[in-house]
Amino acid sequence: MAGRRRTKQRKLVDTIKEDQRVSSGPDKQNSAAADLPKELLELILSPLDLRDNIRASAVCKSWQAVATSVRKSDRCPWLMICPKEGNLYDFYDPTQRKTYSLDLPELKGSRICYAKDGWLLLSKPRTRRVFFFSPYTVELIKLPKLQLAHQIVACSAAPTSDNCILFTVKHVNPMLVAVSTCRPGDDAWTTIHFENQLPFVSSIWTKIVFSRGRFYCLSLTGWLGIYNTTNGIWAVLSVPPPKCTEYISAENWWKGKFMAEYNGDIFVVYTCAAVNPIIYKLDEMKQVWVEMGSLEGMTFFANFLSSHVRADLLGKMRNNVYFSKVLYYGKRCVTYSVDHDRYYPRKQPYDWGQQDPFQSIWIDPPEDVSTIL
Repeated sequence: MAGRRRTKQRKLVDTIKEDQRVSSGPDKQNSAAADLPKELLELILSPLDLRDNIRASAVCKSWQAVATSVRKSDRCPWLMICPKEGNLYDFYDPTQRKTYSLDLPELKGSRICYAKDGWLLLSKPRTRRVFFFSPYTVELIKLPKLQLAHQIVACSAAPTSDNCILFTVKHVNPMLVAVSTCRPGDDAWTTIHFENQLPFVSSIWTKIVFSRGRFYCLSLTGWLGIYNTTNGIWAVLSVPPPKCTEYISAENWWKGKFMAEYNGDIFVVYTCAAVNPIIYKLDEMKQVWVEMGSLEGMTFFANFLSSHVRADLLGKMRNNVYFSKVLYYGKRCVTYSVDHDRYYPRKQPYDWGQQDPFQSIWIDPPEDVSTIL
């Protein structure tokens, strides 16, 4: 009898445990999540990026309401278009498809070189002057003179940052380069020569991006040089350039390229008149460029001088390449949809390597648009 009672007791305990497991299932968990105070939910959801925020909003109605209220998206860059004559510069907002104009006589005789954190980096070829300029506050910061003949110059951060360093590279011959750097406040540029183990040829078509303490430089022929600002070392990676598409001349292939950085990753978009754009991502560990079949929700803003990647844009801008060309009386950028594998609008000149490289540039918009109205 005692054995039977113990058996019945064990079955009763197992039944209770099973009921507890059932009662603590998804419905119970969702109920507990819904009971969290709004203030606590805001603290939990505020740091999330767009993708995780959208996932969190699917938990329950209360989470959806709070997630929507704290949802953040990247600010879309504006396209700054230089005038052929005069001092009136247009700033095109692709989100609103709206253009703002600013009179900037301070830029007369200047050539745009780079854009970073809402600042422009410019040079005056006749006087060899290099300077930073904020088009929204009209603030100007002078830099030491520099002769920019067949190369471009880039920067790591805004000139107001302690981490700002300027960089340019010029080949003496394919196996020897001169790297020049300076910081705001310096009296002169510092130039150091480095020998290459692999060929590197600089030109105005060289692409430069800064990521995690290093400048990445894509040469005319596709070799990638890296300058480490921490130890001052230059090297050309043994990463073979992406292969040129069959039946297309290498010259056209290499000119129509754009490079950008996002979250430590390096991306390159290659274009040519005869084929649709091809997107690559650098796998530095495996020393190879990997072709991407998708932008994974990101948006690539392509420009000869300074390209950008955004991962947290809303709506139809995701999975697109935005080129620095505006059509239909300033109403629409030329774009390439990765999802649909086509340009919008159709029948556009796709040979971006033949465009004027200094005609436009993508730049971060002002914090408050009303300040420029």
